[in-house]
Amino acid sequence: MRGYQFLKAKKVFMLLLGLTMVLAGCSSGSSGNSTGTAGGNAQAEGGASGANDKVTINFMHLWPEGVSAAQSKVVSDIVKQYEDDHPNVTIKMEVLDNEQYKNKLKVLSTSNSLPDVGVTWAAGFLQPYVEGGLFASLDDELGSGLGDQFVAGTTDAFAIEGSTYGLPLEFNIAPIYYNKEIFANHNLEVPATYDEFVDVVQTLADSGVTPIALGNKDRWTGSLWYMYLADRIAGQEVFSNALAGKDTYMQDSLLQAAGEVQHLVNMNAFNKGFNGLSNDEGKADFYNETAAMYLMGTWELANFTANEEIPKAFKDKVGFFKFPAVSGGKGDSNSWVGGPGVGLFVAENSPVKEAAKAFVAYFVEKWGEKSVTEAGVIPATKVDTDSLELPDLYVDLFNEMNQATSITLYADVQLEAEAAEVHLNQIQALFGNAATPEQFSEAHDQAINK
Repeated sequence: MRGYQFLKAKKVFMLLLGLTMVLAGCSSGSSGNSTGTAGGNAQAEGGASGANDKVTINFMHLWPEGVSAAQSKVVSDIVKQYEDDHPNVTIKMEVLDNEQYKNKLKVLSTSNSLPDVGVTWAAGFLQPYVEGGLFASLDDELGSGLGDQFVAGTTDAFAIEGSTYGLPLEFNIAPIYYNKEIFANHNLEVPATYDEFVDVVQTLADSGVTPIALGNKDRWTGSLWYMYLADRIAGQEVFSNALAGKDTYMQDSLLQAAGEVQHLVNMNAFNKGFNGLSNDEGKADFYNETAAMYLMGTWELANFTANEEIPKAFKDKVGFFKFPAVSGGKGDSNSWVGGPGVGLFVAENSPVKEAAKAFVAYFVEKWGEKSVTEAGVIPATKVDTDSLELPDLYVDLFNEMNQATSITLYADVQLEAEAAEVHLNQIQALFGNAATPEQFSEAHDQAINK
């Protein structure tokens, strides 16, 4: 490898027949204020061996109230239900935003004091924790029947050398959401080609409307834009081979993709100060209707469908379109950036490891339909949606996934840790015009082949 695999899934979330998933990706997640109790390993009060022993499990996740209200409620409901069903177990939660969560996980790993249960991403993100002996194998849980509940192929993204160390909760693709009213007010149609997309950007910019909301302080957000351009211009195979170190990054098509990022920046496609804004700060321009478009994973569907704190009048204005094909490029508009989203891990050295595994298995089972109906999430487990009444936006995106020709996993998830950090830093430099396309590509070659 270098921390990723090629997956073929016969069925992705029931309807996704024939989907080829290429793990070659960013982070999903949301942000908000830190709440909850402190992290660290669980304390077993009186031991964890007996059914009536008092057990405390520390659970650290990244769905705060507010910006992730729908997911946060689902998590809290599952936790409460588990505690009701298991009176001897207390689940203590610590809730952090996306970047805070990643940073704290790194800090806790250095002292081997991870929470008993936490959130992880797949592939390259997962690998150093597994190699460091910090995550427990969850093969027993999958082998006891839980594995049959997952969409084919989704757990493979969390496997290292034949064992699975995380149980996925989501499956995502990244569309471009747009404000239908803003488009209508400027006589704009959904772009079918990239040239038409550039024309839309230019028209909006000339009219004093911010074309695209972006918060690139978190860096993975800008990576989505670059990845799509690399996919559409170079083609999925060329791009994936470069990420895997099988071919050079110094190819004309990949240089062109990096150059096109800077073309968008220089034509004022993005909101002012985007490189200094977090994702939440950047996307506020879309939610406030001062920006017309926003590229993000389908985990954002929760806010456009189920989050009761978001006004219905705004939700009704939100549509989406696929990143359009580039004339002369080797990619197509049915190729998506996405893949399995976050999953749950159990700490290898947790003093209540078996209790933590039981909670994770329970959580995954309950998350399935509840996350669909209450949070607008596309889960990694199989759910029969035919009997559910779902928003049109959810159904339409779900059907687009069914027609996907390939799905390329976010680059910063796919790459090993050091190479991923180089990628993210170079993304911010590229968007800030602080690196040329040549410097950007050369830095990737050096990092990936180190």
